[in-house]
Amino acid sequence: MSTRLFDLFALQDRVAIVTGGSGVLGRAMAQGLLEAGARVCILGRDPARAQAVAESLSPGLERTLGLSADVTQRAALEAAAEAVLHRWGRIDILVNAAGGNRLEATTSPTQPFFDLPPEALRAAVDLNLFGTILPCQVFGRAMAEARSGSIINISSMAAIRPLTRVVAYAAAKAAVDNFTRWLAVYMAQEFSPAIRVNAIAPGFFLGEQNRALLIDQTTGELTPRGRAIIDHTPMRRFGDPADLVGTVVWLASPASAFVTGIVVPVDGGFSAFSGV
Repeated sequence: MSTRLFDLFALQDRVAIVTGGSGVLGRAMAQGLLEAGARVCILGRDPARAQAVAESLSPGLERTLGLSADVTQRAALEAAAEAVLHRWGRIDILVNAAGGNRLEATTSPTQPFFDLPPEALRAAVDLNLFGTILPCQVFGRAMAEARSGSIINISSMAAIRPLTRVVAYAAAKAAVDNFTRWLAVYMAQEFSPAIRVNAIAPGFFLGEQNRALLIDQTTGELTPRGRAIIDHTPMRRFGDPADLVGTVVWLASPASAFVTGIVVPVDGGFSAFSGV
């Protein structure tokens, strides 16, 4: 690899914050940013877990920081921003990987849409939509002041093709796509074209929340839902967390300097397949 090409993807001296960084996908993206040269703050609700992930990625915490914050609580995010700025003096990259569904906000044969409790629907929207907007407000302020930075939101296939059952989650992720495009224009016009805002829409990855829905825990075989997903994924497999690393490093680095306001599917072809 030429020095010029290497420099395009290098993140030396950059500081990244990964919300949901102690989760399966967040951790993989945090590790990728770290390996590209960035210093990385792992942000999670469980302080012990965030600290453990930070230590596992960088023994001695030389280039990582583990902090606790609920992404729906602005005061907690502001405290985290203050801690990051105190240690490293800057915030260059934000990856909004915190999110997830709520069982109570999911339809099923025994729980029709009409009976979904409003508080559960609001909780799913708060986590996925406001849990993206608030970190952009808090950590994005440092980028606005520095007049440079990269924000990478995490969308979903549910935003592109509404999936059965996950009504609030799908609606919130569709709103994340719209917000990503809005914020890209706002930051470029109001502050600096060097502040870019994009999103990644992962396909189906095995994680803690969905493993039991996709893999039969007794037999290890695909569940009917898991089989339906694989049958509609041209690459015929679930995503591996490492599959997200190349895209997140590209969007965080100078290699994507003229890219803003887009949503990149990393889905094995799921969004391109019509089913026939």
